[in-house]
Amino acid sequence: MGGGGQQTEPGSSGGRNGVLYTWEEVQKHCHKMDKWLVINRKVYNITEWAKRHPGGMRVISHYAGEDATDAFHAFHPEPEFVRKFLKPLLIGELAPSEPNLDRQKNAIIVQDFRALREQVEKADLFRSDPLFFCLYLGHILLLEALSLFLLWNWGTGWTQTLLCAVILTTAQSQAGWLQHDFGHLSVFKKSRWNHLVHKFVIGHLKGASANWWNHRHFQHHAKPNIFSKDPDVNMLHALVLGKTQPVEYGIKKLKYLPYNHQHQYFFLRVLVFQVFYLIHKLFNIFCLSAPLQDLAWALSYYLRYFYCYVPYYGFLGSIALVTFVRFMESHWFVWVTQMNHIPMDIDHEKHQDWLTMQLVATCNIEQSFFNDWFSGHLNFQIEHHLFPTMPRHNYWRAAPMVRAVCEKHGIPYQVKSLWRGFADIVSSLKESGDLWLDAYLHK
Repeated sequence: MGGGGQQTEPGSSGGRNGVLYTWEEVQKHCHKMDKWLVINRKVYNITEWAKRHPGGMRVISHYAGEDATDAFHAFHPEPEFVRKFLKPLLIGELAPSEPNLDRQKNAIIVQDFRALREQVEKADLFRSDPLFFCLYLGHILLLEALSLFLLWNWGTGWTQTLLCAVILTTAQSQAGWLQHDFGHLSVFKKSRWNHLVHKFVIGHLKGASANWWNHRHFQHHAKPNIFSKDPDVNMLHALVLGKTQPVEYGIKKLKYLPYNHQHQYFFLRVLVFQVFYLIHKLFNIFCLSAPLQDLAWALSYYLRYFYCYVPYYGFLGSIALVTFVRFMESHWFVWVTQMNHIPMDIDHEKHQDWLTMQLVATCNIEQSFFNDWFSGHLNFQIEHHLFPTMPRHNYWRAAPMVRAVCEKHGIPYQVKSLWRGFADIVSSLKESGDLWLDAYLHK
């Protein structure tokens, strides 16, 4: 358990709240109706609080029975503000004889990562540049205006319509990266301002729900590439990923689709998956959990869109245009986001330390002006996953520091070209499909 240490009788007296616990006792409380976690050696009962957790119930529940110290600091830019919510949940602390870390997490790696975090904080890398984000928002609004100017000035012929769709696709993709910045609380010092602008960007500029996005995306960051915890690797049986899932499917003789050919029709599956993804998103926005404020923002996008484009294409034509834009945008989104994750390790929970868990699940793409713009700086996926509240324009400055720590501990720090990243998606899907076929036929 993180370096050993003698165990104390569970529930013995002592500690701030009069109770000391062992890791063995904490780890028993990892169930749906019984959840404890540890932050800085303090033990918290989050069973009821999880239902009201602003980031969503699932993301905090993924750390039940574990040490959540590094995850806590990664997601909360205002830790002192958050601690007032933690105080009523405190039930005790770890016994003095217990190690700082649970299970077999490497204490030296954790210590060096926390020193790295202090280093980037001292370098002021969590300070955002307002001009960068203002210009970024400005170029999105300019693209939207340019698409309308094109139609107003040159009409709605096939060439103009295709060019308009390309411009709108670019605007939508770039708006997606911008809402990602605000969603991660990386622009303003105060979280409430990030939340407010996030609702505007994802709602009014993209027609989606900030609440829905937060609850899904934070899970991905908390437990990347971990089955049953990262929703981004839940492929609804359309794909098998990694090296473990294909073998499990093969042994169980599960054949929802011919997975040995999945790399050949990945484009088609992206389309089908995005259709289901869009339906699921709209269902959550308009029917289920989205707050009324999110619903109003999303409706404002569609009202604005139809007000601008119905005069040129009519109602059905406008629907056809936005559908085509979503189709192209979905490919942009999927290829950019999955080139950093699908080729990496995808498996069940291993309870690794924060640095190791993020590095085995992510890789970087080479830096260039185009790569930075095209991917919304998610070509620095490693730095983004380690420090999700860091403004993206500072990733390149943090990268050498992160690489140095990884080299010290022999943790692979992968950097690829953009085209290599795209190719690795296909090759990894082929490898997974071959593993499935072998297990299906011979095990």
